[in-house]
Amino acid sequence: MMQQQGYSAFAQFYDALTANVEYAARAAHMQQLIEKWLPEQMPEHILLDLACGTGSLSEAFARLGWDVIGIDSSEDMLNEALDKKYDSGLPVQYLKQDMRAIDLFGTLTVTVCALDSLNHLQTEDDLRRTFSRVNLFSDAGALFLFDVNTEYKHREILADQCFVYELPDAVCVWQNHLTPHAPDWPVTIELDFFEHTQGRSYLRESEEFTERIYPPELLEALLRETGFTLLEVLDGDTYAAPVPETQRLLYIARASGGQHPAAHS
Repeated sequence: MMQQQGYSAFAQFYDALTANVEYAARAAHMQQLIEKWLPEQMPEHILLDLACGTGSLSEAFARLGWDVIGIDSSEDMLNEALDKKYDSGLPVQYLKQDMRAIDLFGTLTVTVCALDSLNHLQTEDDLRRTFSRVNLFSDAGALFLFDVNTEYKHREILADQCFVYELPDAVCVWQNHLTPHAPDWPVTIELDFFEHTQGRSYLRESEEFTERIYPPELLEALLRETGFTLLEVLDGDTYAAPVPETQRLLYIARASGGQHPAAHS
């Protein structure tokens, strides 16, 4: 689930590359956390799927009864999401927006941002602006659930690895390039898609983007600065307490709601 412009080739093959992601199970686990932390007097109403990508998680939450808004900056990703909506008929509204400049007509009960989308933001100020906009459009007491990749994952799992995926209609060569620079530990990801056309011919399309690490102490400080109260941090894959080998951290925070100074920074 990405939050940068483009991704025309990636959008076409994103679902095939993430076929191992159990979106329904992920939404169900997050729903349990929402029920744990959402104030009893606050009725479940509108959920924002931030950087919704091709809409798989949005649809999973819609099946749980939420009114879902999905936003993404990639028109190609959203076109894939709209195709799914056409087939499913689920009540999901999709908007093309940058997560750093969310602009909505109402307020939110829950915002989720999953599958390391925030790691694609390239500066601390990008992250601050995103948090501020989420809080600005949240009801007081609303929840913000997001996950981020960890330093361990970048240094030990992604690093300078190369992966080859055989997809139904193409082959994807996924190359990572780690820059050993603390505390960011950025990984540049290069994707080459070789799509079968006819005979023995292939069409090659390429994408490149960079993920960076945001250390826990920085995330916690930015949440406080932008009006959130941190409630819990879990392993984003097991939903247990984090361990040194945790690859994804899931943060649950409560919004104060309304205007905050950082919203215009």
